[in-house]
Amino acid sequence: MITTAIRVARVGSVAELAAAALMTLGFPCLMLAALVPNVPAFAAAAAVTYLADLYLHRRGSYLVSLLGKVRAGLSTRFLVRELLLILLLARLELSEEPVFYAAIACFTVFFGLQAPHGALVTLIGNRRQMPVVTRNVDLVSRLTVPDAPPRLLLRRAGVKMLHLDLAAVAGLLAYAVTDSEAAGFAGTGVTLGLGILYVLALAPYLRAKRIPPKADKVLKAVSAWLREYRPETVLYFSGSADSAYQLNMWLETMEQLESRPLIILRERVILEKMAPTTVPVVCVPGGCT
Repeated sequence: MITTAIRVARVGSVAELAAAALMTLGFPCLMLAALVPNVPAFAAAAAVTYLADLYLHRRGSYLVSLLGKVRAGLSTRFLVRELLLILLLARLELSEEPVFYAAIACFTVFFGLQAPHGALVTLIGNRRQMPVVTRNVDLVSRLTVPDAPPRLLLRRAGVKMLHLDLAAVAGLLAYAVTDSEAAGFAGTGVTLGLGILYVLALAPYLRAKRIPPKADKVLKAVSAWLREYRPETVLYFSGSADSAYQLNMWLETMEQLESRPLIILRERVILEKMAPTTVPVVCVPGGCT
């Protein structure tokens, strides 16, 4: 039965299936805990949904994309959890307290920040995308390429941004248990502050001096390098991400050639999955020359 469930859900392991089940069951438990109301039960269910969701994202589970297709994507799941926390506070008869209004304002502004944050991440990715990607090719002497944003800012950016609500959630749950307004205000303040700082940290990378050279300049530099290098043996490869292993099989052979070898690729995803090599690699997406 478990094997059938794994095949139907298109997951890679029992652990992945269990995480999906926990996350799916966690949200009804959150609603029930908010309605009762029961703060410890709500905190436990929230922790389960956070951890299960994070695990599925790190595994690159198919279920994550499937949830997005049925309008239960990552942003929606975070929003539902936060709305249920607001419901919990209301059921605890805290709806007239200043912290309650601070919580509503915090989550409203926080989700308002998702749009500029997502736009910045997308624009930076698009504007920094080089027309030609290389390995073991000296273009530094011919081009001035500004440093990319730290990987900390761009890797899983959407997931990181949404998880900044943890401070607000923890602070508001602490407030619900201890009646400490300081905890509630501190949590919401940290979430908003970090969210604003994240957006501000990305903004400078849209300035002109942070953008790589234009396509024609990059292509001229690559052409100049090719004229100097004068490759004698060229391996051309094009395919899907799953076919990258076929290219990797030939890397050792290419490295052992006495002639000047060169590898030309068409897809960026192949370059990403390509094993380390000392052979010069030129990836020209779209076949532009």
